[in-house]
Amino acid sequence: MQPAAYTELRERLAEVHDLDRAGAVLTWDERTKMPPGGAAARADQLATLVRVKHYRIAADEVRRLLDELRPYEESLAPDSTEASLIRVARRDHEKARRVPPDLEADLARAAATGEHAWREAREQNDFGLLLPHLRRNVELRQRYVECFPDAEDPYDVLLDDYEPGMKTAAMERLLGELKDALLPLTAAVLERSRAVDDSFLYDSFDVARQRELVLALMQRMPIATGTWRLDDTSHPFATAFSPTDVRIATRYSEGNLSSAVFSALHEMGHGLYESGVNGDTMRTPLCRPVSLGMHESQSRTWENMVGRSRAFWRCYHGLFAGTFPDKLAGLGPEDFYRAVNKVRASLIRVEADELTYDLHVLVRFELERAMFTGGLDLADLPEAWNERVRQYLGIDVPADCVGVLQDVHWAEGGFGYFPTYSLGNIIAGQLWEAAHAAIPDLEQRIEHGQLAPLRDWLREHVHRHGRKLDSAEIVARATGRPIEIGPYVRYLRDKYGEVYELPTEDFSGAGTMRM
Repeated sequence: MQPAAYTELRERLAEVHDLDRAGAVLTWDERTKMPPGGAAARADQLATLVRVKHYRIAADEVRRLLDELRPYEESLAPDSTEASLIRVARRDHEKARRVPPDLEADLARAAATGEHAWREAREQNDFGLLLPHLRRNVELRQRYVECFPDAEDPYDVLLDDYEPGMKTAAMERLLGELKDALLPLTAAVLERSRAVDDSFLYDSFDVARQRELVLALMQRMPIATGTWRLDDTSHPFATAFSPTDVRIATRYSEGNLSSAVFSALHEMGHGLYESGVNGDTMRTPLCRPVSLGMHESQSRTWENMVGRSRAFWRCYHGLFAGTFPDKLAGLGPEDFYRAVNKVRASLIRVEADELTYDLHVLVRFELERAMFTGGLDLADLPEAWNERVRQYLGIDVPADCVGVLQDVHWAEGGFGYFPTYSLGNIIAGQLWEAAHAAIPDLEQRIEHGQLAPLRDWLREHVHRHGRKLDSAEIVARATGRPIEIGPYVRYLRDKYGEVYELPTEDFSGAGTMRM
C-alpha cells in the first residue's frame, strides 16, 4: 500500500504539471492564434505561471515529503512508477531549489518578448532589432548557470535542461566523430548532386491546396482521431497538453512543396511520442518525454526514415499527384523518392537534407559554446555565423533572415537545445536498425500504408517510459547496445550510396564510436 506521503507528493506534483501545461497552452496560442498586440501581456502571464510553478516544485513541503519517502523508494524496483516518480521529482526539486523564482520568471518573460522581437527582426532582415533581446537572454542564462557552481563546464548546465545527464565534453566528442564520418560522404555526394532532379518540387503550389494535402497525410498517420490538430505558424513546432491533446504546427511556402510536408511529418513524430506515454503517469513529472534528444529521434524517424523512404513514396505518391495533377502528373514513386533525397548545401536548417543537416547543427553548437565560454561578442554573431556556414557548407549567406535570424531558439533563450538535434539523429538510426530486426517486413508494411506496427514498436520501447528511464537506458534496452553512431552512419551510407551510385569501397567503415 502506498504511504500517505506518496499520495500527497503526487497531488502536489499534479499541480506543478497542470501549471506547466497551462503555460504550454498559452505558448501554443502565442505562436498560432494570438494577435501581435497581446505580446506584452502574454509575457507577464507566462512569467507568473513559471514563478508559481517554481514555488510549488521548490517548496519546503516537497523536500519534507521526498525525505520521508526515501525508505519507501529504496524498497521498490528502480523503474517502477512510484520509485521513478520520487527519483525524478527529487531531481526537479533540487534543481529548482538552486534557482531564484524571480530569475525563472525573468527567463520566461524574456523568452516571450524575445520571440516577438525575433519575428520582426527576421521579417525586416535586421539583426539589430533582436540584439538587445539576445543580450538579455544571454545575461539571464549566465545568471542561471551561476546557480550551479559545481558544474564542470558552464555549458553543462544549459545542456542538462534539454538532455539530462549529458556532459559538454561527451557531446563535443560525439559531434566531432559524427562530423568526421559524414564530411567525406557529403563531399562525394555533392560532387554527384546533379544526378538527382528535384526541380518539380519547386514550382508554384497553391497554399490552400498544400494545407489540404498535409492534412490528408497527417490523417493517415497512426495517431488516434480526435487527439490532435494542425495549425499554421512562423516556425514549425509540436506540443502536447496531455497524451490525448497534441498540437502540431507547420508553415507553408508556395515555391517549395517539401517544406510543409516534411516539417509536418517531423512534428507528427513529436506528437506520436507525446501521445504514447503510459497513462498511469498522467499529471506527474513522468508524463513527459525524457529528453530533447530522444524527442528528436522520434521526429527524425518519421520525417526522414519513414517519410523519405522508397516504401513511403510507393504508397503515397498518388496522394501528391492527385492533389496537384497539373504539376505532378506522370511522376512515379521513384521520381519522388530521389527528389526528396536530393543533397545540396543549403542555408535553412529546417529544410536541409539528411546528409548536411548535422553540419547546420554544428554551426549553432560551436557558436553557443563561444557565446558562453569563448568570448564571442553578440554583435559579431552574424559574421561568425556566416564564416562557419562557409566553412562547413561552402556557401555564402546573402542576408541575416536566412542566416543567424532563421531560428527562434536563441530569441527564446533556448541555449543548449541545438546539439540534441544531432543526438536525436544518432538515436533514430540505432532505433531504426533495431525496429527492422524486430519487424523484418517493415518496409513492405510502410509501402502498404501500415504505419501502426512501427508506432507500436516505438511505443513499447520508447514512448511509454516517459521520464521513468533516461535516454541511455531506453536505447540500451531497445537495441542491446549503448548509444553509438554506427547505425546512423550505416543508414546514411547505404541510402545515399545507392541513390548517388557511390563506390562502396570508399565508405565501407560503419563507424563504432559511442557515447
